[in-house]
Amino acid sequence: MPAKHRAKPSPAATEWLRLDRQLCFALYSGSLAMTKLYKPLLAPLGLTYPQYLVMLLLWEQDEQAVSQLGERLALDSGTLTPLLKRLEAAGLLVRSRDAADERRVLVRLTPAGRALQTKALDIPHQLACASACSLDELQALTQRLHQLREKLLQAQIPTAA
Repeated sequence: MPAKHRAKPSPAATEWLRLDRQLCFALYSGSLAMTKLYKPLLAPLGLTYPQYLVMLLLWEQDEQAVSQLGERLALDSGTLTPLLKRLEAAGLLVRSRDAADERRVLVRLTPAGRALQTKALDIPHQLACASACSLDELQALTQRLHQLREKLLQAQIPTAA
């Protein structure tokens, strides 16, 4: 039985299938570039990018449950727990069971973890300089990306029947 020949889609029909038109790839490659830019800024602090994110949350609000941190960072416990163990081994935080609920593990900064915040204060400015963007431009982009994330979290794609 001869194979059916399908007409080749027109260039206009396939235009939206080009990689450079994909928002997902722009976000993915932008995230990789951003993480790469952070690496030399965080190295003097002895932090990786995911560790920096944990520290940011604890500098905002000390003593949080592991589950809260995981929710805010969109990380599961299998990823977050080893990261927290490394920060604890570095003397930046301590983990302890919640006295009111033994199932909950609380994370709080040590004095060294709090002191590290002072060393991190210039990172946003350094990032802006390195990226050739102003802090205002980066903040505006951040707000737009937060809005996009919220829309994506609410989006529903119907499943095929």
